Formats: sequence, structure tokens, C-alpha cells
Amino acid sequence: MSGSRLLTEVSQRVADDPFTKVKKLIKDLIMQLMEESTEETEHKGWCDAELSQNKVTRDSKSEEVTQLTADVEDLTAQIAQLAQDLTTLAHEIQELQQAMAKATADRNDSKEANEQTIKDSKEAQAALVQALAVLKDYYARSAEATALTQQTPALDAPETFDKPYTGMIPEGGNVIDFLEVIHADFTRLESEASTSESTEQEQFEKFIFESKKDMALKENESQHKDDSKVTKESALHSTHEELKVTQEQLSTAVAYYEKLKPTCVDSGVSYEDRVKRRNDEIESLQQALKILQGEDIA
Repeated sequence: MSGSRLLTEVSQRVADDPFTKVKKLIKDLIMQLMEESTEETEHKGWCDAELSQNKVTRDSKSEEVTQLTADVEDLTAQIAQLAQDLTTLAHEIQELQQAMAKATADRNDSKEANEQTIKDSKEAQAALVQALAVLKDYYARSAEATALTQQTPALDAPETFDKPYTGMIPEGGNVIDFLEVIHADFTRLESEASTSESTEQEQFEKFIFESKKDMALKENESQHKDDSKVTKESALHSTHEELKVTQEQLSTAVAYYEKLKPTCVDSGVSYEDRVKRRNDEIESLQQALKILQGEDIA
């Protein structure tokens, strides 16, 4: 209020009662202004408390929303990485299974071939032993017959009867020597096949052992990652729910702040300025009242 307000009110009532009614009017105005001051002070206190609490709520909920949003992003990224790791592990385990299956099939084929080679070599050696025995027996008897014949050799006996005949072959040498070479070849072939079989079986068993160990480790890792993925998915669901509730709480706090603004947030004239103006107006009214009462305001 201002001095013009006072003059306006006084001028309206001077004609009827230039003193009594004017003094009452001034007193009423002073009382009204003091009541307004008290109400505004109480309202100011209430506003300060509400605004302060509301700010605390808005700030804390904003921080929670920021943190929960970051948690959601982090959990989502971790779950995606775990899913990728599980896919990779599943592929690696499948490759190990395929490699072991192929190694087993190859080992069976090689084992069958080696065993067949060993069997054929032993049978060939046995046959050669028998053939050599027959030939050696035959040539031994032939040598005895030649020796008997040479005891009284005829003058016209052929030169070939000068020594025992052991059978000649076109490439040179005799049949027994040739068969013994073949026998030695089959003996060596059997030995090489047996050694190869032993070496391949040892390598196969080592490969299968290492592969199974590797697969067991990968399966164990896969189980741990799958458990972790389930746990993080549950945490992500809970975090989403918590974020939803917190965002609703923040929205409620922001909406309440908007309701407080018209009456609690200064717009143009500050609370201090309003108090000063009201006090000045009360003081002016009190001075006017003293003048009308004939008091010395000095």
C-alpha cells in the first residue's frame, strides 16, 4: 500500500465523521496490515520449509535417476558381453566336439589300416618262412645229390654240377636270398606299422585328454557366465523397476515445485521488499493516526 491509499480512504469518510471514523479506519488498516504481515511471515516460513525439502527431494531423486540410468546401461552392456561370450564358448565347445569326433574316426581308420598291415605282414612272413624252409630243404637235398654225383664224375658232366644249385633269378642272386630280403621287408613293415600304431594311439589319447580338459574348462566357464547373466538380468529388471519408481517420485517433486512457485517463489518483488513497503505503510498510518489524535509526532 501507499500514502495515496490512505488519502483515498480518508477522503471518503471525512464528510460524515472527520475524526472518529477516520481514526478507526486507520487503526483497522494498521491491524489488517499487521495481520497480513503475520500471515505472510508464517506463509514465508512454510514456503521456505517446503521449498527446502522439495529441493532436497528433487536433487536426491535426480542423482538417483542419474545413477540408476548409468547402472541400467552398465548392466545392459555386461549382459550383452556375457551373451557374446556364451555364444563364443558354445561355438568353441562345438568345434572341440567335432575335432574329437574327427580324430576318433581318423584314429579308427588308421588303427584298422595298421592292424591290417601288421596282419598281412605276419601272414606274409609266415608264408615266406614256410617257402624258405621248403626251398632250403629242397636245395639241401639237391646239394647232397650233386655231391654224390661228383664222387664219380663223368668226363662229359656239365659245369653246373661243380657246386650245389640254389636256384637263380634273372636279376642275379638266388631265390633264397631274394625271399629272405622280402621276409626282412615284411618284418620291417610289421615293425613300422606297430610303431606307427603305438605312436598314433599315444598322440590320439593325448589329444583326446587335452581336448576333454579344455572342453570341461569351457563348459565350467560357460556355466559361470550363464549364472552371472541370469543374476545380472534379474538385477537389471530390479533396477528398471527402481528407476521407474524414482522417476515418478522426481516427477511428483517437480510438479509440486511448480505448484509452489506462484505463491512461494519471488516473481518481481522480493519478500524483503514487500516487508519493507508494508512496514513503511504501517509507519505512515501510525503517523497519520497520531496527527489526528493531536499528538506531537516529532
